Amino acid sequence: MEVRVEEISALTKKITVTLPAEIVQPKLDEAYEKLRKDIKIKGFRKGKVPRTIIVKTYKPQVEAEVGEKLVQDTYFDAIEKEGVDPVVHPEISSVTYTDDGAFTYVANVDTKPQFELGDYKGIEVEKPPVTVSEEEVETELKAMQKNMAVLQSVNDRVIAEGDVVVIDFQGFHKGNPIKQVKNEDYSVDVGSGRMGREFEEKLVGMGKDEEGTHSVTFPEKHANPILAGKEVEFRIKVKDIKERVLAPLDDDFAKDVNKSFGTLEDLKNSIRERCLREKEQAAEGAFTDRIMQKILEGHEFEVPNRLVAFEIDQMIKQTEQTLMKNGISLEVAGLNREDLAKQHLDMATKRVRGDFILKKIAEVEGIKVNDEDLERGFKRIGDQYSMTVEKVKEFFQSRDDLLPFMNELLNEKILHFLRDQAVIVAAPAEPPAQEA
Repeated sequence: MEVRVEEISALTKKITVTLPAEIVQPKLDEAYEKLRKDIKIKGFRKGKVPRTIIVKTYKPQVEAEVGEKLVQDTYFDAIEKEGVDPVVHPEISSVTYTDDGAFTYVANVDTKPQFELGDYKGIEVEKPPVTVSEEEVETELKAMQKNMAVLQSVNDRVIAEGDVVVIDFQGFHKGNPIKQVKNEDYSVDVGSGRMGREFEEKLVGMGKDEEGTHSVTFPEKHANPILAGKEVEFRIKVKDIKERVLAPLDDDFAKDVNKSFGTLEDLKNSIRERCLREKEQAAEGAFTDRIMQKILEGHEFEVPNRLVAFEIDQMIKQTEQTLMKNGISLEVAGLNREDLAKQHLDMATKRVRGDFILKKIAEVEGIKVNDEDLERGFKRIGDQYSMTVEKVKEFFQSRDDLLPFMNELLNEKILHFLRDQAVIVAAPAEPPAQEA
C-alpha cells in the first residue's frame, strides 16, 4: 500500500492511497466468482456463465462494491501509518481502477487543531445572588388562580381584557388570503399576549356574533416567519365570550391545587421553593455561559470547516422541526438554507471551538466519564421519562448511540469543573432609577 499525504490547509489533508494489483485483483476475482455461483443468465446453466459475460454485465456493480470494501479495509491503516488524527469521517473521492490493475482513492481528512490552552482556571465571573420575592410568589399564585378559574359564557357585554373568547379568523396580506393564518373555533386569552398584544387589543369592545376587520403590523423579528414584517388584515367573527370566575385564595384553594397542601401557606412555600429552584438553574446556566464566553475570548484558532458545517446543519434542522410542528416548511416561512447558514456561522464556529477547548481541558485535567457517571446519566433520563434504568439502557446498545451521550456527560463534567474553579465577583451596582 502506497500512501501520499498533501496539506490542503492547516486542518485539511489530502491522503491518496494506492493499492497494488496483487491486493486488488484477488478481491475482484472473489467477487466475480461469487456472482458466477448466484446469477442466472438466459442461455447458460447456473454457475457456468463465462467470466467475460459476467464482467460485461456486472463490472460497474462489482467494482463499486469491491472499491467500498477496499476503502474500509485500508483507510484506518493508512491514517495510522501517516500519524493523521481525523476529527470526522473522511470525504472519499477519485475512486479509480488503473490500467495496471491497481486501485486508487483520495480521502480528504479534517484534523484536530493544535493550540495552546490559555487561562481556564480562576476565571472571574459575575453570579448575582438568587432570591424570590413575596411579589413573585403572589404573581405565581394569581396565575394559578386564573388558570383554575371556571369559564362562564356571557351575553350581556362586549369583550374585556382577561376574557377568553372563541373566534373564527382569516388573515390577508395585500388582499390575498394566507392559508396558514386561518382558524375556526379558536380560543384567545385576551390580554395574555399569546396572539400578539395588538391583535388581542383590537378584540376588546367587540360583541358576540359581531364580525370585524382589523389590521395588525407585525415586527420584522416576529416569532412566526410567515407574519414577520407584514401588515396583515384579519377578518374576525366572535362566536363566544367567556369570563373567568375566580376562586378565593384560601386553604380550600390550596387543597384544590394539591391534596398534599393543608393550608394556603403550604402552597405559597411550595411556589417559593419551585421558583427558587428554577431561578438557581437559570442562574447556573447563565454563570456557565459567562465562563465559556470568557474562555472563548482567550482562545482564537481555526476549526475544521466540515465540523462547522455539520453544526450549522443541526441548527437548521432544529429550525425546520420547530416550523414543522406548526405545519410550516422553510420555503413557506420565506427562509432558505443559504441565509440560515450565514446567520448560524458565527455561533456554530464558537460551539465547535468551545468543544475542542473543553476536550483539551479534560485531557490536561484527566477528566473522564466513568461507569458511575453513566449510571447517573441513565437514571436522570429514566426519571425524566418515567422509565427504569434497564429500559433506558436498551436505547444505548449501539456504540453510535452511546458515544454522543458519553460526550454530553463529559462536557457536563468539564463544565462542572470550570464552575468550581471560577472566581465569583460582585455584579456592578445598578445605576439610580433616573439614570436607568
